Amino acid sequence: MGYGLKNYGDCSEEVIKACPVEMVLHMIGGKWKGIIIDIISEKSVRFNELKRLIPGITQRMLTLQLRELEADGIVKRVVEDTVPPKVEYSLTEQGNKLSSIIESIRVWGKEFQS
Repeated sequence: MGYGLKNYGDCSEEVIKACPVEMVLHMIGGKWKGIIIDIISEKSVRFNELKRLIPGITQRMLTLQLRELEADGIVKRVVEDTVPPKVEYSLTEQGNKLSSIIESIRVWGKEFQS
């Protein structure tokens, strides 16, 4: 299930203004979600290809992160009716909007590291 303001309970006016930022940070937070979004923003990918592109991620963690991103409406999972079934992951419309923000974060991060 995605995250909405209802998960924050009663908020003061100042906190309500900050809630969307906190919601987004929670949605994309963690070690792998930014990387996953960044990779999928380039093209649709299959699970094993995504796993190969992210050194150090376990199958379990990749599955969990993809499920959370799918539940939040960032990633869509498309299953083709073939034998064996072909499953690809791509960004939703909201995910595409978010990917430009991720790109800005990457640029800022590179500048910050310099």
